[in-house]
Amino acid sequence: CCTTGCHRTFHLPCAPDGECVTQYFGAYRSFCWEHRPQQALQPRPSQDNTCSICLDTVEDKISYKTMGCPVCQDARFHRRCIQRLALHSGIAFRCPRCLNQEPFMMEMLTMGIRLSKRPPSWQSDQEVGPSDQRHGRCDAATCLCPGGREHAEADGPWQLWLCSSCAAEGTHRQCPSLGNTKFTWECNTC
Repeated sequence: CCTTGCHRTFHLPCAPDGECVTQYFGAYRSFCWEHRPQQALQPRPSQDNTCSICLDTVEDKISYKTMGCPVCQDARFHRRCIQRLALHSGIAFRCPRCLNQEPFMMEMLTMGIRLSKRPPSWQSDQEVGPSDQRHGRCDAATCLCPGGREHAEADGPWQLWLCSSCAAEGTHRQCPSLGNTKFTWECNTC
């Protein structure tokens, strides 16, 4: 933790599980769960506690897992939803409700949301052209399939699983050791 006098340490990949915040700009500071920045938003009436992105229920108060827009004070979203939106929106990242960009983006950066400096994923897809083809290769660092990265079976260890968030990357069930009990997989980008 970068707060003076706090001696807590944590691995960067473990930070989200411990509700720690890492700011991906400037000095790239990290804060423990006790000293992390907090959003100063007013409580909402309890009749509309839905995520502006996935439309599932969110907590009725601002917390590590439930965030809000500092501009419109109306939008609420899950941290994981706004993080996915930030990565896919790239330089077009803005509040999904009021469409504010600058103050909203600065607040999200302060709260530990990582942004991408590339064009939005939907623009990149349009430049390439519409595609009705499914992603068809294993993108694991080490592909274990004897048939190669492009080999895929309908079921079993060489079934190709696509990222449950973006479907832009895939892996054989056996390559990341998903086993038979896991039903979804998410790529490192998401």
